[in-house]
Amino acid sequence: MHFISEKIDKYVVKHSENEPQLLKALTRETYQKVLQPRMISGHYQGRVLSIISKLIRPNVILEIGTYTGYSALCLAEGLDPDGVLHTIDINEELVDFQRRYFNKSAYGPQILQHLGPAADIIPTLDTKFDLIFIDADKPNYIVYFNQIIDKLSPGGVILSDNVLWSGKVVEELDSKDLSTKIVLEYNTLLKEDPRLETVLLPIRDGLTVSIRK
Repeated sequence: MHFISEKIDKYVVKHSENEPQLLKALTRETYQKVLQPRMISGHYQGRVLSIISKLIRPNVILEIGTYTGYSALCLAEGLDPDGVLHTIDINEELVDFQRRYFNKSAYGPQILQHLGPAADIIPTLDTKFDLIFIDADKPNYIVYFNQIIDKLSPGGVILSDNVLWSGKVVEELDSKDLSTKIVLEYNTLLKEDPRLETVLLPIRDGLTVSIRK
């Protein structure tokens, strides 16, 4: 989803960091072989994730929603040399696809895949996270937030994707539209939670950055 003109969007991308060759290949194969390829983070948002991770230099990252592994590889670029990235996805068919690209990167041994419902897996991860990226099923965003907030290190960052939800957040709410309802509640939660400092960025479909005070 783009909320700025195509000309401005192209200018922004042109004057941002180039997309690594491995990620270009991952994008191509995702569009060739995987359903709903638009779910991939893509060049510009991927560079945003990468530079935020590099600014934080996290030791432990949690990603909720792996898809084909693009965003995990972007986040891994900022990992501490001894750090680890936990990534969770429910799609068994994509595990080998993800691992193949993880192993082609410099971060393969640092990326740990978890298969299954995130709400079941998160409580089993007995560690603190410096950076958490939430990009999964929207109806469970608040569930995930409540599970991870006490696992977030002081000064740690939560990145939340799709928080503008194709612009539906400013349209009249359809009572049957659970995803939009939860996204609206989630955005309010991030803004009002006294433990967080939050800014919502109009990047692609909306990306919120929340820092644990």
